[in-house]
Amino acid sequence: MNQDNDLPPAQPQDPAAPQEPAAPQEPFGTAVPDGDFSAYSTGPAVPGIPIDPAAIVGLEQELAELKARHAEVSDAYLRAKAEAENIRRRAEEDMSKARKFAVEAFAESLLPVKDSLEAAIALTNASNEQLLEGVHATLRQLTGALERNKVVPVSPPAGTKFDPHQHQAISMVPAEQEPNTVVAVLQKGYLINERVLRPALVTVAAPK
Repeated sequence: MNQDNDLPPAQPQDPAAPQEPAAPQEPFGTAVPDGDFSAYSTGPAVPGIPIDPAAIVGLEQELAELKARHAEVSDAYLRAKAEAENIRRRAEEDMSKARKFAVEAFAESLLPVKDSLEAAIALTNASNEQLLEGVHATLRQLTGALERNKVVPVSPPAGTKFDPHQHQAISMVPAEQEPNTVVAVLQKGYLINERVLRPALVTVAAPK
C-alpha cells in the first residue's frame, strides 16, 4: 500500500485572499548610517557583575607604575650600552698602544749593552785582557737584558731526547748513546715567554 495516498490533498490557495507582506531584507554589506552602532551594541554590563571604580583606579595606578618601570629599565639599558662602548674603545686604544710600544722596555734594556760596546771601541790602548774582560761584562749585560724580557736559551745537554718542538736536527751521527738523542749543540736556541723564538741546532744519534 502506498503511504503517499494517505496524505490529505493539498488545499488550493485562493488568489483573492490577502497575502502577508514579507519582511524587508537589507542588502548584504549595508553600511551603518552615520556610524551608529547602537543597534549592534551588546548593551550594558552583564547583570550581577557591577563595575568597581576602585578596581579601575588600581589598574590605572598599576599601568602608571609599569610605564615608570619601563622608562627606568630603558634608561639603565642606554647607560649600560654607553659604558660598554666606552670600555670597548679604551680596550682598542690600549691594544694599539701595546702593539706600538711593545718593544719599548726591551729596547731600553739593551741601551746599556750599546753603551758598553761604544766605550770598548773608544779604548785605543786597551790590552787583550782588558778587551776580553769588557766582552764578558757586556755579555753579562746582554744576558740579563734578555732574561728580564723572558728570553731564555735552549741548550740541551748530550743524551737529551730530541724534541722537534725546540730542536732542529742538522745531521744524524753514529754515537755510543740512545738513538734519537742529542749528541752536540751547534747553536743555542731561545724561548720567549715559553714560545720558541729559535730552535737549537743539534746533531742527533743515529739508529744502531
